[in-house]
Amino acid sequence: MKKTKRIASATVVLTVLLSLGACSGMSKQGKNTAIGAGVGAVGGAVLTGGSALGTVGGAAVGGVVGHEASK
Repeated sequence: MKKTKRIASATVVLTVLLSLGACSGMSKQGKNTAIGAGVGAVGGAVLTGGSALGTVGGAAVGGVVGHEASK
C-alpha cells in the first residue's frame, strides 16, 4: 500500500510540475494561484494519505492563498 501511495504522490508532483510550464502567458496573480493550488494539492494528498477529498481541499485552500498572496 505504501508503494501505491508513493507512486500516486510522485505522479501528482510530476503532473503539477509539467503543468506549470503552461503558465508562461499568465499574469503573476494567475501563476501564484496555480502554484498555490498545485502545492496545496500535493500537501493535502500527503497529509491525508492520498485521500481525494484531502487533495481537492488542499488545492482549493492553496489556490486561495496563492491568489491572495499576490495582491
